[in-house]
Amino acid sequence: MQRTFAILFTAFVLSFPVSSAQTPSPDEFGWSIDLSQDYSVVPNVTYATADNFDCKLDAYVHKGSTTPVPTVVYIHGGGWVGGTKEGANLALLPYLEMGFSVVNVEYRLARVALAPAAVEDCRLALRWVMKNARMYNFDSSRIIVTGGSAGGHLALMTGMLDSTAGFDATREWDQSSVPLKVAAIINWFGITDVKDLLSGTNRQNYAVSWLGSQANRNELATRVSPLTYVRKDLPPIFTIHGDNDNLVPYSHAVRLHSALSAAGVTNKLVTIPGGKHGGFSREDMLRIYGMIRTFLKEAKVL
Repeated sequence: MQRTFAILFTAFVLSFPVSSAQTPSPDEFGWSIDLSQDYSVVPNVTYATADNFDCKLDAYVHKGSTTPVPTVVYIHGGGWVGGTKEGANLALLPYLEMGFSVVNVEYRLARVALAPAAVEDCRLALRWVMKNARMYNFDSSRIIVTGGSAGGHLALMTGMLDSTAGFDATREWDQSSVPLKVAAIINWFGITDVKDLLSGTNRQNYAVSWLGSQANRNELATRVSPLTYVRKDLPPIFTIHGDNDNLVPYSHAVRLHSALSAAGVTNKLVTIPGGKHGGFSREDMLRIYGMIRTFLKEAKVL
């Protein structure tokens, strides 16, 4: 059942404070969008069920267009151990203001299922978007995937994988071979080398929790790392990362940028001097979204 976006947006703002890694309020940026006129939402659509957990998404559908609308798949962060799609709603606003439809995705966290479950879920969410493109007027040739932190990692994995990687589990409702391709990836300080976070100087408890005590932990960490899948035919990738991030090392962004450039992949790294794990200044955020808009125009997504 569809409802007007304005009513649900008000409830989200009252119920979910913005974390330091999310986007500041729309008033702070001065975005101008008539939510009630331009958008409707189809909430809590179950796109997959696994481990007795219903994976759900919210579809924010742009109204009134006579042609298919470019669409953002947004994946929340939280170190694969926390976070909710509802908690990320303010981060959707810049894309709504640009005229995208948006699909906001939740997935199995570590307490429900260890790695690689979250990767499998996000790939299934992308499959749902492509299979339902006609129903919701999504432009399947102009899909971008984005997220921050663990959401940035999952956005990279979702957009960089191909079917040979072995993460494209099908469900009973979908035995087809819909090609999963995206037009661009926007990576906000995402993890690019999971194994790097399991031990040593860069060890992070959230990464250890996501991999757990699986016997093949190191091999699996490599398989769920975006750096493993760098190759020439990837979509354009835009990365934002603070050089003083204490949760995801800045080196992850630098290494990804270097590998993509060496492979001939169109990509851009925006470094925030002194920037931590999100919580960037108003000026930085305005500058970043201006560059994202330009990047997406050059990629022929906007």
